Amino acid sequence: MSAGPGAVIRNVALVSYTGAGKTSLAEALAFGAGAIPAPGSVSLGTTLSDFEPEEQHRQHSFSTALLQFSYQHHTLSILDTPGERNFQGETLAALRAVDAVIVVVNAAMGIRPQLTRLWEHVRLLKLPGLLFVTDVEQAQGPLDSLIRDCAEALDTVALPLVLPVGQGEQFDAVADVLAGSMLKSGPESNRVQTLPLPEACAASVAEAKRQLIEAAAVTDDALLEAYLGGGELSMDQIHRGLAAAVQSGRMLPVLCGSAVRQIGIQSLLDAIVRFLPAPTERQAEPFAQAAHSNGSAPVSRQGLPDEKFAALAFKTIIDPFMGRMTYVRVYSGSLQADTPIFNASRQVRERGGHLFTVIGKKYQSVPTLTAGQIGAIGKLKDTQTGDTLCDETEPVLFPALSLPRPVLSYALEPKSKADIEKVSLGLHKLVEEDPTLALLRNDETKELVLSGLGQVHIDVAVERLRRKYGVEVELHTPRVPYKETIRSAASAQGKYKKQTGGHGQYGDCWLQLTPLERGAGFKFENKIVGGAIPRNFIPAVEKGVVEAMHEGVLAGFPVVDLQVTVYDGSYHVVDSSELAFKIAASMGFKKAMEAAHPILLEPLMHVEVSCPDEFVGAVIGDLNGRRGRIITVTAKGHTESIEAIVPLAEMLRYASSLNGLTGGRADYAMELAGYEEVPRDQAAKVIEEAKASRHAVA
Repeated sequence: MSAGPGAVIRNVALVSYTGAGKTSLAEALAFGAGAIPAPGSVSLGTTLSDFEPEEQHRQHSFSTALLQFSYQHHTLSILDTPGERNFQGETLAALRAVDAVIVVVNAAMGIRPQLTRLWEHVRLLKLPGLLFVTDVEQAQGPLDSLIRDCAEALDTVALPLVLPVGQGEQFDAVADVLAGSMLKSGPESNRVQTLPLPEACAASVAEAKRQLIEAAAVTDDALLEAYLGGGELSMDQIHRGLAAAVQSGRMLPVLCGSAVRQIGIQSLLDAIVRFLPAPTERQAEPFAQAAHSNGSAPVSRQGLPDEKFAALAFKTIIDPFMGRMTYVRVYSGSLQADTPIFNASRQVRERGGHLFTVIGKKYQSVPTLTAGQIGAIGKLKDTQTGDTLCDETEPVLFPALSLPRPVLSYALEPKSKADIEKVSLGLHKLVEEDPTLALLRNDETKELVLSGLGQVHIDVAVERLRRKYGVEVELHTPRVPYKETIRSAASAQGKYKKQTGGHGQYGDCWLQLTPLERGAGFKFENKIVGGAIPRNFIPAVEKGVVEAMHEGVLAGFPVVDLQVTVYDGSYHVVDSSELAFKIAASMGFKKAMEAAHPILLEPLMHVEVSCPDEFVGAVIGDLNGRRGRIITVTAKGHTESIEAIVPLAEMLRYASSLNGLTGGRADYAMELAGYEEVPRDQAAKVIEEAKASRHAVA
């Protein structure tokens, strides 16, 4: 596929909530442009976008799909993004690769909170857009009421470019407001008939046209003067004025139709080409926040093909047939196939690979990717999603992707012990494809923990692990990494004496334990004087203490936040050894800790919940019930942000509870805030459960 000059490229993302019809619309656009012989079906699993088995089975998109095709001598790159909140990282990454969006609203479902949250990201990136109302035949009321709701929720001016002709099952065409004609098509044809406008639509079309001409006129002084002077604006002037209004973000044109019935699709394709910006009109925008990779100075580029190469990797796919594929948006310069590339994010050189354009899961090899294009690079070894690729002679670094952090965690155990290595390898590859997943080995609980954005996110990851890498795992709630410490100082002797037929073992030390402030960790101090313990045995004493701290005396949790001082002891010239002093130190530590009033510590999380105003009271009440402490409640746009400190033990399944509490209209993020003493009644339960678990293992 030849992209030609940057002016004839359009890079657009379809954004909305789950079930809005984005994938069906992407299919209709490809069919309407003549890129495919027939549109696929979501319900039958035959669409270009949903080619993963998990997507076909659940009939929802879980990853961004790229559809590239030509229309009216333009090259369109359509990114079909997931609407499911669990996979919003894919959507946010895709927004960094495009120049505009199409906001998809289902006529029967109306506006949804997920869409308003996505729109905030769209606004932040200064992306212009169009609004397409699909499934108009299922609308519960007049379209103008829905348009007003959308304009209010998205805080924009929404004006229709087309209006529906007919209602319900009688809806079979759209009226082109500017052309004053009716456009009719059938579900099995991408050909559109242009017919006279029905008399019943004339008045509404005339009013809509007046509003569009006014919106176009105010974008330019000359146009406004001509309009106010009573002169007629030409169609070219109207189009130029509307394009300026759209690209400045002052207006969101509205189109409507039915993706499944192929109604209104041609109008949408025309609007993409006519009103949305080409890369040449926005190429300098990504460089506004870019810098040289050494951070020394900002970078100023126009995003032209004759500048040095710079691109952003916004998606990674590990394909079983094609291997590792990195999707990139080229912002300046050009890249030849099999040319070395510099990864500025990781400061490494990549060998480069073949270049491709993409339509669904099909790849077409191309010799070059140039400024403004989106494409895929094969077999980059070290590049991850969000990395900047560039020419090493003039390195540039784009801001990192802002992706949501995982909030729901599960501990994983392979069903077969022989699959332990395969599980780890497979999960690491899944995390490379989806950076909103997180995988860690908890050294304290000895568990392999997978974290994601929600239950569906984790479930799909496990399904992909089984399908791609042939391993099955069991999930269970991860253990809370409690810790133990002491409340007061105490001293004790640790003495180890063992006599055998030959040399015996002898070690003797006196230890003092002193509590430290939270987060201080561990300190060891040697106060031996007069050679009571030879200097060469002191490291063995410290090692014995450190090993004993791995399991506290209360429930076997690691010990933290204390100082251990060795201040006295004795030794035997023949029988003393490093092993003897290590064992003696371990014995002394446990005795001293039992006398130092040991306590249990639990991890506290800093939690931030964003929810609509009407749920603030319920969310705060629920957090209080989880032993949380509310810090602040702050208004942020159309939502309220609630910050609180909550014990991790109370947050392990918070994602599903919050969804149930708010009807899926809230999000949250959390990070470790520190450790604090567990209340006495809670501590007793934790200690009892830990002891029971250890007995069961024994």
